[in-house]
Amino acid sequence: MFYLILGLVFFLGIHTLRIVADDWRSARVASLGLMTWKGIYAAVSLAGVALITMGFQMSRDTSVNLWHPATWSHHVAGLLTLVSFCLVVASYVPSSRIKGLVGHPMVAGLMVWSVGHLLANGRLADLVLFGTLLLWAIFEFVSLRKRDKASGVTREPGSWANDLVTVIVAIVLWYIFALHLHYSLIGVAPFG
Repeated sequence: MFYLILGLVFFLGIHTLRIVADDWRSARVASLGLMTWKGIYAAVSLAGVALITMGFQMSRDTSVNLWHPATWSHHVAGLLTLVSFCLVVASYVPSSRIKGLVGHPMVAGLMVWSVGHLLANGRLADLVLFGTLLLWAIFEFVSLRKRDKASGVTREPGSWANDLVTVIVAIVLWYIFALHLHYSLIGVAPFG
């Protein structure tokens, strides 16, 4: 559990600097240069992901069961994960109506993904990982919306055609990940 928590501190810590210490972050970017800062940011992020992955894998067999999820929760998690894929893909598709409506679809996708995984998993390690990510994503989403409002950000409504592309790409990626990659990467087959 130690490595899981340390990884969350690394990953979420570097991703939270803009919220809690924007002046300090801006000073580092100015003194180091943007590319050096991005390199440090990427290195800390990757170290965090590696520690999270290692810590979560290590805790798989030793984590305490807090609750036993109902069978239906796995189906709901699958549906919520598909929604989260749509949101994440929308963050990369220009002029998406989804992006225009949500504002920050990547962070919203993380919230939906976390909720789905909390429903379908009942171990302490699951609660630590998905619960922490959910709380951070809520905090980040609220912060981003406040920043948008303060700077007067407005979003164009986008086109339905781009939403169709978003949904089709998301379904294909979700299918590949859920039915083929999830087991090989995570060790769990979501649909049996």
